Amino acid sequence: MKALVVIPTYNEIETLAGALDGVRRAVPAAHVLVVDDNSPDGTGRLADARAQADYHIHVLHRTEKNGLGPAYLAGFSWGLASGYELICEMDADGSHRPEDLALLIQRAEMADAPDLVIGSRWVSGGATSGWDARRVALSRGGNLYINAMLGLRVKDATAGFRVYRADSLRRLSLGEVEALGYGFQVNMTKLVADGGGRIVEMPITFHEREAGQSKLSGGIFSEELALVTKWGLAKRGSQLADLAASAGRSARDALLRARTPKQRAQKRSR
Repeated sequence: MKALVVIPTYNEIETLAGALDGVRRAVPAAHVLVVDDNSPDGTGRLADARAQADYHIHVLHRTEKNGLGPAYLAGFSWGLASGYELICEMDADGSHRPEDLALLIQRAEMADAPDLVIGSRWVSGGATSGWDARRVALSRGGNLYINAMLGLRVKDATAGFRVYRADSLRRLSLGEVEALGYGFQVNMTKLVADGGGRIVEMPITFHEREAGQSKLSGGIFSEELALVTKWGLAKRGSQLADLAASAGRSARDALLRARTPKQRAQKRSR
């Protein structure tokens, strides 16, 4: 299947070349789209140079840095318009191994046709490298909270290493995406699950970034926490409303069954 690997960048000049080289070795048939948010360090110019030398590499320049979610959505739109059948997400900082990407794509191409394949740190066989206990606990705890609130049954809903089937993306209401930062991954997982899509997880090893500065911040985690709480409360409200309606129907049916034949005949004659 024709695959596109979307790599969003902002000041990744130290790591982008290695990421591109790795993808081209591991999945030589795939194409790569670098979505650069006007990086002041010259990442966009490096991507342009690589694209001129290799027709498998493409560049989408955005004029401002306004979040991971909008960058990926721009890449999805480009990929869907260009006719790719699989659209992948991958970081530029070396944390995602290209050899794992090859396995994720193979899984997406299998006969059961999953709508979303997630490269997961927290399923059996998954791992992290270079993380301290605090960061492991934060990620695991966050995913436990997400599942408790949203019932996604996904062990690593925050993972940013994934493969979507293009026809599945077309069925989603991408205009409903609310998250700008790393909550985008949870938002997309929720949309796929709410739409009845099939989600599978594959174990990967996540490495701490090779160089450059992390984009994670307290604001990113606050956004994700607030959105998950909002979605979870909305889900609980809907479930309570459904339960109340069901209870009302059951009570009505019980009353109807309890009426005598004479009462039912009188009810019909009115």
